[in-house]
Amino acid sequence: MSSSSSPLSNAWLAAMPFLFVMLWSTGFIGAKFGLPYAEPFTFLFVRCLLTLALLAPLVQLLRGGWPRGARLWGHIAVSGLLVHGAYLGGVFYGIQQGMPAGLVSLLVGLQPLLTAALAGPLLNERLSSWQWLGLVLGLLGICLVLGSKLDPGDDLFQGFGMGALLSALVALIGISCGTLYQKRYCTGMPLLSGTVVQYLAAGTLMGSGALLFETREIDWSPTFLLTLGWLVLVLSISAILLLMALIKRGEASRVASLFYLVPPVTALQAWWLFDERLPPLALVGMAIAIAGVVLVVKGRPITS
Repeated sequence: MSSSSSPLSNAWLAAMPFLFVMLWSTGFIGAKFGLPYAEPFTFLFVRCLLTLALLAPLVQLLRGGWPRGARLWGHIAVSGLLVHGAYLGGVFYGIQQGMPAGLVSLLVGLQPLLTAALAGPLLNERLSSWQWLGLVLGLLGICLVLGSKLDPGDDLFQGFGMGALLSALVALIGISCGTLYQKRYCTGMPLLSGTVVQYLAAGTLMGSGALLFETREIDWSPTFLLTLGWLVLVLSISAILLLMALIKRGEASRVASLFYLVPPVTALQAWWLFDERLPPLALVGMAIAIAGVVLVVKGRPITS
């Protein structure tokens, strides 16, 4: 019995990182599906509430324990504002402003590049020569992608303006700074209950944004309900639990190295579902940017 189950178990373990990347890439597609029915901050506030309603009892069920001390709670809340609040808010607002889902995923997919660049002054890490090459390639690639989308008319880009680009950059900075902040100040964070604290902080931010800047009207259509259910159950719950399993089995590094697959997978999904097309120059730029991310992720920083 054990001999027959071992190959199946090994196959499942090998597939888990790829499954995580596939699930993560659908978050951009979910935003594209749901935003016609709710404004971005309102959408994210409801998503946070439903996620908390499911995650909080799960912490008690799995006896995961809660963060100890008000200081750690505060640090986790700050990381939540950056990792979930700024990141998700920027992604959803950028897509709502007309930026293609594939392009948003590419911009925020540059997170390893920005993280590596910031790790020097913040974590005393020096980049290797391969990582510097990766940074240059990443910047070159994104310039080619954005250049291919320039609009010769009145708007800055085809289908979206500077506001969408800035919101995607906020998402990129949020996830990058949030990752570094969490590495530095949240080392004692229980993963599951810490995620609850992060969603509490992000939900407060999204609720405030919805209250101040939006009408808070929602069209509870079947499409919106299905999209919301997918984002909560598959992204916010299943992907988190899958990540926990990967970390427990020592596979977190494989997940990190596979994150560069998210932009092309998202672009392929957006082409299939929404007919989002990237010109040849943009495809070349995406390939160059992804190659740069691979070099940064694979390269080893030099600690001083």
